[in-house]
Amino acid sequence: MSKGKLRAEDLFSLEQYARQRAEFRPKVLAHKRERTIQCGPNATFCFEDRLTVQYQVQEMLRIEKIFEPAGIADELATYNPLIPDGTNFKATLLIEYPDADERRIALGGLKGIEDRCWVRVAGHDRVFAIADEDLERENDEKTSAVHFMRFELTPAVVEAAKAGAALSIGMDHDAYRHSVDPLPEASRASLVKDLA
Repeated sequence: MSKGKLRAEDLFSLEQYARQRAEFRPKVLAHKRERTIQCGPNATFCFEDRLTVQYQVQEMLRIEKIFEPAGIADELATYNPLIPDGTNFKATLLIEYPDADERRIALGGLKGIEDRCWVRVAGHDRVFAIADEDLERENDEKTSAVHFMRFELTPAVVEAAKAGAALSIGMDHDAYRHSVDPLPEASRASLVKDLA
């Protein structure tokens, strides 16, 4: 798979996508499964890459029936920042409570959780997320149920990950402390491909 940000010419046209979707979608969903990690009962990290972002853009163009160059450029500008840059992992964090009242109360108690999410490569310190660089997703009452995060890695940490060191993720918030240590091998192998 090629690296770097997506360009309009990397996308299927609406007509092409209509023909390709039945084959493309299951491939992407299988890929996403390896990169989707449940952390405790109410949080899921969805680690993004070029393929997951292309799928998101293609689906948005399809649903909104966008084919004008300006509209396509807007979608690319929105989603391209989610593609890792070779020195980081990027993820969407979903905080999930099925009951709306329970969710409202929980999000009130989880303020700041987006800054307490971490990844760790074995033998190195935890790396905490840089969250919501696009816009503030928290207010005085509660945090958001969706956050976008970047985990920026030093060259030594990148090298250790590429050399096969175990990966772990977690959340270290007073109201929610959970981790996955270590990640399953299929997930670790998929994430390491994000590193240059």
